[in-house]
This record gives sequence, structure tokens and C-alpha cells, in this order.
Amino acid sequence: MVSGLKLFDLNGKTALITGSSQGIGYALAKGLADAGSDIILNGRNTEKLKHSAEAINTKQNIFQLCFDVTNYEQTKRSIDKFEKDIKPIDILINNAGMQFRTPLEDFPPEMFEQLLKTNISSVFNVSQVVAKYMIKRGEGKIINIASVQTALARPGIAPYTATKGAVGNITKGMATDWAKYGIQCNAIAPGYFDTPLNAALVSDSDFTAWLKKRTPAGRWGEVHELVGASIFLSSAASNFVNGHTLYVDGGITASL
Repeated sequence: MVSGLKLFDLNGKTALITGSSQGIGYALAKGLADAGSDIILNGRNTEKLKHSAEAINTKQNIFQLCFDVTNYEQTKRSIDKFEKDIKPIDILINNAGMQFRTPLEDFPPEMFEQLLKTNISSVFNVSQVVAKYMIKRGEGKIINIASVQTALARPGIAPYTATKGAVGNITKGMATDWAKYGIQCNAIAPGYFDTPLNAALVSDSDFTAWLKKRTPAGRWGEVHELVGASIFLSSAASNFVNGHTLYVDGGITASL
């Protein structure tokens, strides 16, 4: 029986992190590499992927897979080729996502559809393709990046809130279907973090003042503070954790 810190060791594992050329995805990629995992960076921009891969200072292997997670056939083709020609994918982190802010009564229908494709269809696309290989091997870890909006709402982002609620529920569905195959499917729900996705809010002094009062920790989160949760859910330490959403939010969902 493995015990202690060895439970968190990711040496010999390979992790695919979608949307990992910047922000949370990049931070998680770097964190998992530091824990011993080889990393597959994903995005749609080859130059950004190359720059991000070069910036990760690690002895682990850093691969780059440039494909659009909202396109099922492109996703399948890229992952099938990697599994066939390079090595198995042991860990999947579905991080790719987008945000669009405007009052619900004015929300453009085309942006609603884009949010659905980017934030939830992508989770289905990548997870189904990767899970078929994990099922054959009888093991695997899938982590979906949810949000504080999985549980809460705020003005101007109702469609985003809907997609992140769906991420929480598809995580439960994945666990229900795939736990019997030795796959653990869980989610991490970040609170308010200083990322490119939140740049407009970070630069808004009124919003930042409100957030500091609303959050028990009294500050914005820093992306490196999500790494511990990702290592836990990627490692043997979480082998009997399934269908869970872990909030990393400075206490915002715990208080009124």
C-alpha cells in the first residue's frame, strides 16, 4: 500500500490539460510537471503553445497538441494519434473555457451558443475520446474545471453560470458511468482568480473592493493556489474520490 507523500507522486504519468497556453491551464500544467507528470499542452494557437512549452522549466516531457476542443472530429484525430504514436494519457484536465458578460435580456444568441460549445461541449468531446482509452486500461483521472458559478450566480453572466452548472453535473454523470472502470472523475471550482479571463474585473476597482469584502479570505486568488487541488485529484491520493466538486474559492461559497 502506497502511503504518505508518495500518494501524490505523478512520476510516470502523462496529463493532457486543455486550454493550457495561459492562465489557469498553464499554471496547472506547470504544477503537475513539478509533481513528476509529463505534460500535453493544448490550444488553438501553435505559437502560444510553443512559447508556453518553452517557458515551463522542467525535466519532464512537454508535448504540444494544437486542436480545437469544440470540434469533435479534430479532437478525436489528435488524441487518437497521440495515444497510438506517443504514449497513454493518464490524466485529463478539461480547462478550456470562455466568458462573455452582458445582461441576459441583451445576450446575443450566437454568444450563448459559443459559450455552450466552449464550456460544456468541449468537456464531452475530450472526455469521451480520452475515456475510451482509460476504460481499456482500467484506470484514469479526469478533472473538469468548474467555477464558483457552478453554485452561485451574479448579474450579467447567466449563460456562463448555466454552462458551469452543467460542468458540475456532467462530472457527476461521468463518475456514475465510469467509476466502475477505475476512472475517477471530479471537478475543481475556482473562485475569483486573477487570470486573463477575469482581466476586466481585476481592472475594475469597484468590483475588486466588493470582492474583497465578499470573500472571507479578503483577496483575489492566485493561480498557483489551484495546483494542490489538481495534484490531489490527479494522484493516487484521490482513488476513492468520485463525482466531487472541490471549491477553491477563499470561502466565498461558505458565507453570506
